[in-house]
Amino acid sequence: MNPIHVRTIWISDLHLGNNDCKAHYLLNFLHRHQADTIVLVGDIVDFYSMKFSRHWPESHSQVLSLLIDRAHQGTRVIYIPGNHDDVVRKYLKFDFGKIEVRAHHVHETEQGKKILAVHGDEFDNAVCHSRLIAIAGDVGYDFLLFLNRWTSRIRQKLGFPYWSLASYIKLRVQSANVAISRFENAAVQYAQRKNADAIVCGHIHHPDMKTISDTLYLNDGDWIENCTALMEQDDGALDLIRWTEHPELLATFNAKALKAPCDEKTQEDQAA
Repeated sequence: MNPIHVRTIWISDLHLGNNDCKAHYLLNFLHRHQADTIVLVGDIVDFYSMKFSRHWPESHSQVLSLLIDRAHQGTRVIYIPGNHDDVVRKYLKFDFGKIEVRAHHVHETEQGKKILAVHGDEFDNAVCHSRLIAIAGDVGYDFLLFLNRWTSRIRQKLGFPYWSLASYIKLRVQSANVAISRFENAAVQYAQRKNADAIVCGHIHHPDMKTISDTLYLNDGDWIENCTALMEQDDGALDLIRWTEHPELLATFNAKALKAPCDEKTQEDQAA
């Protein structure tokens, strides 16, 4: 089957080297899509997790090899390091095997709209009140991923498709929703200061597409919980998709329009 051609792909939070990385879904997604540009929006290799656990199956190497091959075959690949691969930030403005390492990237859509991509850990101060709260959140999230891992294994043995228990629980915790809202507003304010029409982030593992204060907020999600990616089609339309056994379109945006395709509540329900 020939791959589907798109102008641009944004993916983040692959967390290669982490036991919860869904590399098999990611590989299938990458094999099924060919892009002129791929923007890696941080936390590609999880150096933080690898300090505590050595986990690197063949599928993780295959993901890196495929991305490098795409770069050598003519795809422009931009790598924006995140907080879990911040060691790569030492090499900003360097090119590794034709992969460009940048602190951020401004993409121009088919319609000339400017989309700013940053990982999103830049906005942590707007989300957390203290380091203690951040640590407590990390511990709670690790437990959620533990539950998610075993739920997925049980569902797989029973023949059910992938479903994220972690996302289901997280979206029903009030403090998590408050933190997500603060993050989104901080990202949009940053985009407005940079005169961008839209901003793409990762970091919080919450895929979404919505208009906030006349700025398009985009989060391409992750490959730990949600298995999601953001794509720009050849006509400039933006699609947020989930790619598992049964790929689904979560949201779409007509880049020619000035407002989001549906109201924020509908977008949040779709992304959940």
